Amino acid sequence: MKYSRILLKLSGESLSGDGNHGISNQVLEEYAKQVTEIVAKGCEAAIVIGGGNIFRGLSGSESGFDRLKGDQMGMLATVINGLAFEGAVIKAGGKAKVFTAIRMEPVGELYNRDTVIESMKNGIICILSGGTGNPFFTTDTAAALRAVETGADVLLKGTRVDGVYTADPEKDSEARKFENITFEEAIERRLKVMDSTAFTMCRENNMPVIVFDMNKPGNLLKVVNGVGIGTLISN
Repeated sequence: MKYSRILLKLSGESLSGDGNHGISNQVLEEYAKQVTEIVAKGCEAAIVIGGGNIFRGLSGSESGFDRLKGDQMGMLATVINGLAFEGAVIKAGGKAKVFTAIRMEPVGELYNRDTVIESMKNGIICILSGGTGNPFFTTDTAAALRAVETGADVLLKGTRVDGVYTADPEKDSEARKFENITFEEAIERRLKVMDSTAFTMCRENNMPVIVFDMNKPGNLLKVVNGVGIGTLISN
């Protein structure tokens, strides 16, 4: 196994499956099965899930919501997704625990890095919800921060496409996939993979990022084992 500790970032939208909102039980169960599988084989895993399938703070502010309140609503949406994922992992036979960036007992335990690391060592899938606990930061930035804090070997971004392209492959048939790309080049090309704050944090802390297709069963295990799928972003 190439990576012994990973931080997996999943978008909230991916949990909705073919729908625009809500949670698809089929997608949720498949994702939980993949994560439970790698942990059973000895990989330590923490997960950050977005909340866009329920509420997105930025778009909410564009609709008239106060940005601060909108971001707080978005943070709560990530907790809802985290609780759903916890249930799916337990149903799949794994162990999971939800941690929240703001105090929210008994919904979840307040995030503490040392507690999370100890839990991961004991085979518990740690679901880190609530973003960073602060407004104006995306869950991509939260994922980058938690990956660095917990000493992950790599930040994995599971998406519905199989890597990073020169353009949106769903819209441009000429789009070319990158096997490897540097953070600098990704920023210069303005590739919309992660926001610039998350990219900068990963670059400055030498945290590699792999973007891959999470919707294909077995792909997460392949990535953890070092199989060259997806796109590696590094220094």
